[in-house]
Amino acid sequence: MKIVATAIPGCYQIITDIRRDDRGSFVKVFHEDIFREHGLATDFREEYYSTSQRNVIRGLHFQTPPHDHAKLVYCTHGAVMDVALDLRKGSPMYGQHITLELSAENGHMLYLPAGLAHGFCSLSDQSLMVYKVTTTYAPNNDGGVLWNSAGIAWPVQDPVMSPRDGTFPALAAFDSPFVYAANAGAAA
Repeated sequence: MKIVATAIPGCYQIITDIRRDDRGSFVKVFHEDIFREHGLATDFREEYYSTSQRNVIRGLHFQTPPHDHAKLVYCTHGAVMDVALDLRKGSPMYGQHITLELSAENGHMLYLPAGLAHGFCSLSDQSLMVYKVTTTYAPNNDGGVLWNSAGIAWPVQDPVMSPRDGTFPALAAFDSPFVYAANAGAAA
């Protein structure tokens, strides 16, 4: 696997080596030594997956300190436009985002350090996203930023969303509890 830095400090695109043959494909999604070599967290505490229909937007989600976490995300079925939004005060990319396509076909993953909001839009009829996080779910620390308030060029104007995701504060009104640290890669 190749670990590629993105414009957001501590946030990495991970390009996997997909092995394909007549049976299908085989993808390694985690290698502790490679992650450690790049300063990435290896102490994942929970793992989830979600399924989404075309034009579903989920996000922009995070957990606040002291339950903030690093996150590794990837798509095992279909395709999504994945988004990371930097919410760390003092970061050179504060309030800015990156987007990339994650799909079963390309096998790419995204590693987000603590202090970034995450979201995605399903680009296929069905998509399946997997999330590995370094802290357990803490309902009182669960939060988000309004999906259409950060200048993201979403591929859909009228998305399918949860009612909760429509109630988050706009980025301009969000008082971030996150602080940038130069070693942002090895989060929580």
